[in-house]
Amino acid sequence: MLPALSLAVVGADYPNKGKMPGRRFEIALCAPGDPLELRPEPKNPADENAIAVYSERDVQIGYVTAERAPRIGQLIRQGHTITAIFQEATCYGAVARLAFDGEQPTLPDIADGADDESIDDFDQSPNWRDPDGWPA
Repeated sequence: MLPALSLAVVGADYPNKGKMPGRRFEIALCAPGDPLELRPEPKNPADENAIAVYSERDVQIGYVTAERAPRIGQLIRQGHTITAIFQEATCYGAVARLAFDGEQPTLPDIADGADDESIDDFDQSPNWRDPDGWPA
């Protein structure tokens, strides 16, 4: 069984296509635990391994980092199911929590001294305790 993990979602400062809300605006609407969808973009001209991340309102909030996208894409191609939720907003975009093969992702515990209000501040992220590591 693959362990749950947290992944950085980057590219929040790039605009969305058409009349869609901006990515940072959409991130601000997301709450911890909200469902996210990962969509591979094999025809993306910048990176054939690109994996876009969408909110439950079907608005793109960014991309899985270029370092992690090939492995996540490989897992998808191998038939693993990925369930993702919004973990937190960050200065670079957001963090998504992923679980695999029918498991449901759960948010890591917030470390002592951090409070839920800090999640709304893009310049500060709460100090999450994540026993599975913190892959960026």
